[in-house]
Amino acid sequence: MAETELRALVVGTGFGCRIQVPALRGAGFEVVGLVGTSAGRTAERASANGIAGAFTDLATAIAATAPDLVAISTPPHTHAALSIAALEAGCHVLCEKPFARDAAEARAMLAAARKAGKVHAIGNEFRFVPARAAAARAIAEGLIGEPRSAIFAQFADFVAAFEDDFPDWWFDPAEGGGWLGASASHLVDFIRQLLGEFESVSASLSNVALTRGDVEDSFAVRFRLKNGLEGTMQQSSGSFGPLVEMNRVAGSKGSIWLDFEGAHFADRTSARALAIPADLQLPVPPPLGDDPRQQRADWQVMAAVEIAPYTELCKSIRAAILGTTPPSPVPLADFADGAACMAVIDAIRTSASEGGKVVAIR
Repeated sequence: MAETELRALVVGTGFGCRIQVPALRGAGFEVVGLVGTSAGRTAERASANGIAGAFTDLATAIAATAPDLVAISTPPHTHAALSIAALEAGCHVLCEKPFARDAAEARAMLAAARKAGKVHAIGNEFRFVPARAAAARAIAEGLIGEPRSAIFAQFADFVAAFEDDFPDWWFDPAEGGGWLGASASHLVDFIRQLLGEFESVSASLSNVALTRGDVEDSFAVRFRLKNGLEGTMQQSSGSFGPLVEMNRVAGSKGSIWLDFEGAHFADRTSARALAIPADLQLPVPPPLGDDPRQQRADWQVMAAVEIAPYTELCKSIRAAILGTTPPSPVPLADFADGAACMAVIDAIRTSASEGGKVVAIR
């Protein structure tokens, strides 16, 4: 099939235009329509991104453009209805994260996807970051022996620095706002990719620097996996100053950690950089297009880290639709992964609301 024979409809004019449109094009999709909430604004943003169709209703957009794939990047509380409607219309679906408002919605989305028999994927693009993928492969191959302890920590000022640029829904817990959904949905997926399934959590949520809304910009979680590993994940996006991170897994034979220079391994005798195999390397990312919002500082910060892996994600979706071999061996996150992640996030919220009580994942 020709590179642009698959057609994509993008629902959401923020992240949808910032990342999904260029990534889909870079993966060989033809972006045939953009769906937003305001007719005038959507038409303006469609024009700025070189998209022919502009719509305010998903059913109308699907009927007019006949897309193979519907890519959804609207506020989380709308994901279930939009995803299920697209699946029932016969479309494959790429849904952004946070996947849903809760695990119950996520399970309903998964059931709809399975009933429709269509490709269903989650926007967990960081699975494709080479250092992360190499670390996951090395752990799976037994390089560090039995994984026994882990820490995933990050202190940054992203939300604090760009608070005024965030949409209103981000500050409303009823609409899926807050840092837990925004970042832990990636982090929980990363831990599952590296180490396995969650058994229980004990957590707290807090607001360090936000000045509006009743949502958190920070979280701290102690977790136990089904394989017995215990670890912590802690983040604050309200911490002013330079970015600080620690991502480290300690096993019976060695440790793997990730930093700004890549992935590393150490055992009793030595330490070295973890080589990135050729099949995990990312190609040069596609151009971002002419949307003037691509010049905003907050958009540029995220495009720099998201666009290349998101393009690889979209290439894997394209391969899944066509039934061909994907360019990357990294598995797509699908709606089953989304439901598993939402179960962990639900447990974190329950634990935080009950003073850090240990809550089993259901």
